[in-house]
Amino acid sequence: MEAVSSLARFDSQPAVTALAVRDLAKTFGGARALKGISFDIGPGEVHGLLGQNGCGKSTFVKILCGFHAPDPGGQISLYGEAVPLPMAAGSFRDLKLAFVHQQLGLVPSLTVLENLRVSHVTGRRGLINWKAERIAASQALGRFGIDLDLNARLDSLSQTQRALLAIVRASQDLADSQSEGDKGGILVLDEPTPFLPREGVQRLFGLVRQLVGQGASVLFISHDIDEVREITDRATVLRDGEVTARIETAHASHDDFIEGIVGRRIVRVTRPAAARATASVKAAVRDIAEPGLTVPALDIQEGEILGLTGLIGSGYERLPYLLFGADRARTGTLTFGGQVKSLRSMTPRQAVADGMALLPADRPKASGIGSLPIVDNLLMLDMRRFQTRLGLRRRAMVEEAGKLSTQYEVRPNKPSQKLSALSGGNAQKVLLAKWLLKRPGLLLLDEPTQGVDVGARQQLFRIVRQAATDGAAVICASSDFEQLAQLCDRVLIFARGAVAAELIGDEITKDHIAERCYVESDSRPQARIDG
Repeated sequence: MEAVSSLARFDSQPAVTALAVRDLAKTFGGARALKGISFDIGPGEVHGLLGQNGCGKSTFVKILCGFHAPDPGGQISLYGEAVPLPMAAGSFRDLKLAFVHQQLGLVPSLTVLENLRVSHVTGRRGLINWKAERIAASQALGRFGIDLDLNARLDSLSQTQRALLAIVRASQDLADSQSEGDKGGILVLDEPTPFLPREGVQRLFGLVRQLVGQGASVLFISHDIDEVREITDRATVLRDGEVTARIETAHASHDDFIEGIVGRRIVRVTRPAAARATASVKAAVRDIAEPGLTVPALDIQEGEILGLTGLIGSGYERLPYLLFGADRARTGTLTFGGQVKSLRSMTPRQAVADGMALLPADRPKASGIGSLPIVDNLLMLDMRRFQTRLGLRRRAMVEEAGKLSTQYEVRPNKPSQKLSALSGGNAQKVLLAKWLLKRPGLLLLDEPTQGVDVGARQQLFRIVRQAATDGAAVICASSDFEQLAQLCDRVLIFARGAVAAELIGDEITKDHIAERCYVESDSRPQARIDG
């Protein structure tokens, strides 16, 4: 196909390159993380870099910012000038390079002004000219049409506002590295969107387009194929440390990207045409009336996967946490396991005891313990089974964890390895397996495939579908419409804090979900939704 090339160069090569990478390799011990990759980025181009976790994307970024030294023989040039390798740590600031990583690199306890100007402060004799700093910060934000209170602490901002702030700060880094009249520079966006709502992604893309319009180039690293197709001009796909596809974005399909990423056409998990009408009600929610969220009545059937979604601020993402007791509810009840539970007194401990499970969106902070081994994370809720008077039977635990890792396709299958060493998809399999060991009757998921590559997504979908087949009721809150369309039996659209529409069967498509989210934001919500 014309859009996808497996040749050493793109079909349409930029006459002048902003970034040229040639034969770049990196070996850790005996493992080759990069196997001689080559690609180019043109001036004013948005270039995608994507691939499964472990494909070499992160290794490349760490070489580019001077954190890793590449193997001998590779070359990197910026605007036609060879870059000495290995790069000195921090030298990228003088080479027309700026980075925004997924965690953004901002300081929560500092203000907008302090975060924006921390590396650009003016003054003499160690004294900061705060008046000049405020003017510079206002001008920097104003150039991109962003209105933020300079005195606001970062931890009071939304995730979208933080991401925009990080990009504005990076644009200042680019400006500082340029000579007079020079408008080039390369901004590296390393997974900037997984924690953003859809509207936040669009605002971020608007900012990217402004930067490109001012002469910058952008390397956009992402798992999200649709985002890559929307914002990039061309893309490079890595698999197992090698370039496997070079893609002209405008002419490539979603499946073209998938084939480059995983090396084959994926057979997608299918869902039933509609929820089983004869199934019994597994859980019934009544009379939730919270600031920003009202749910008079909601039923979910045994074996059903119910999706919750809506635009930013619509309130859907709060429901799993209220049901689990992770957020304290003011009102409402949950009928589950033959008992009526007051959500006002619900706690996570009680929820677990009642047969509920919650997989939150923020894995690093709220779901697993990265510093502990995989075996401890897997068996965290089942430790009593391995207790003796002399302590834990570690060998038996490791054996059990190995079996579970095989069952859930966790790679590498090394139970003694720390959870933090796993890719996002494999870590999510561990955390999901932890809960499924308890055979929960009600499984609550919030953005279950956030930051997970396309191959691991399909594995996670199969795991969730199997849990439903085994009798669990599943509630999946997500802003990923494609995920909902592929996984769910029924989808509820929230608007202004209430259920506004219900989709079932053939109505559940990515485009239809998106359409209803925007349409229902201007219509009246419904009062009751039954399974």
